[in-house]
Amino acid sequence: MDPTLQLDIRYATSSNFMHRPLYTQPRAFLQRPAAAALAQVNQELKPLGYKLLVFDGYRPWAITKQMWDSTPDANKEFVANPQKGSRHNRGCAIDLSLCELASGKEVEMPGQYDEMSPRSYAAYAGGTAEQRARRDLLRSKMEQHGFSVLEAEWWHFDYKDWKSYRIQNTPFEQL
Repeated sequence: MDPTLQLDIRYATSSNFMHRPLYTQPRAFLQRPAAAALAQVNQELKPLGYKLLVFDGYRPWAITKQMWDSTPDANKEFVANPQKGSRHNRGCAIDLSLCELASGKEVEMPGQYDEMSPRSYAAYAGGTAEQRARRDLLRSKMEQHGFSVLEAEWWHFDYKDWKSYRIQNTPFEQL
């Protein structure tokens, strides 16, 4: 819907908390209403010198199960329980950040994407004032378009209608 979105699909690489590729393709999918809202956010960020940097969208249920099974109990709050399914499995969750519009360079936030630490919390008070301001700008723009942040992950946003979509396990190759 918006070819100016920048993708950095880390689950298609070994640069993720699982340290191995989980996806066969570096692609991100969302349900159409969520994708349309995301495109609006991206357009609103451009006059401010930013665009969205997408890390993940729809995730097949089998990948959620792999993540859960491989995550130590102490870090389970950062992964979805496959018994309940994930909003990612419904195509209604997006993991993202901001990047500079001019350079395409990822901006610094108080914590890193997929970091399993207190720095990941949406309300984390550490980091620099500039990092917190960028995190809060991202949250504000996403909330204006029907997304809500996951309190344990500043980068994870759920679209408002997620309950109306079923959990899916369709591989990217079949989408």
